Order: sequence, then C-alpha cells, then structure tokens
Amino acid sequence: MPPQDNRSLADLVAELSRETGQLVRKEVELATTEMTGKVRQAGGHVATAATGGALIHAGLLVLLAAIVIGLAQLGVTPWLSAAIVALATMGIGYMLVNKGVTALRATSVTPTRAIESVKEDVRWTTKQGA
Repeated sequence: MPPQDNRSLADLVAELSRETGQLVRKEVELATTEMTGKVRQAGGHVATAATGGALIHAGLLVLLAAIVIGLAQLGVTPWLSAAIVALATMGIGYMLVNKGVTALRATSVTPTRAIESVKEDVRWTTKQGA
C-alpha cells in the first residue's frame, strides 16, 4: 500500500510551481552552457579563416614586392624567387580560409541537447498529468 500524502491542493500546486520554476532555470542554464561551447567552437573556425585571410594579404604584399623587384632589375632570379614565395603563401592562405569557412558552415549553434531535454520534460509532464 503506497503512503498517503496529506498535503492540501494549494500545497501541491505551490510545490509544482516551485519545481517548474526550478526546471525552467535548469533548462535555461543547460541551453546557455551548450550555446557557449558552440560559440567558442565557431570562434575557433573564424580565427582559422582570419589567419588564412592574413596569409593571403601577406602573399599579395610579397607578390607586389616581387613585381617591383622584377621590373627594377629585369633579372629572372630575384623576381622568380619572390613570385614563388608569394604564390605559395597565397595558396596556403586560400586553403586555410576555405577550411575555416567550411568548418564554420558545418557548425551548428542550435542548443540541441537543451531542446531535447525540454521535449522530454514536456513528454514527462504530459504523461504525469494523464
């Protein structure tokens, strides 16, 4: 035989209200924690793309220097060396930008665990009310 609960309806409603408020606070805390982690991950991808952009810029500067040296000297060796360095730097930068942008597109900022937890809470609450 289950134990008898002698609390009044008002006490039960008050307890339900307190517990519901606590549940909502915990769900918001979970969503905040999950979103913080996802934003931090997206920030890392943005940093990779920015690094790639900086390398492309540096490569462009080296390429411009190569053109200047090439025109000034009209010699093959110094100009060719600078051009090779510039193109290689720009190629690496381009790859980093693409990698960062691709990873950023694949990053979801939706708090999926928090959403699933809220859905489970709704299912449980509905089940208990039936």
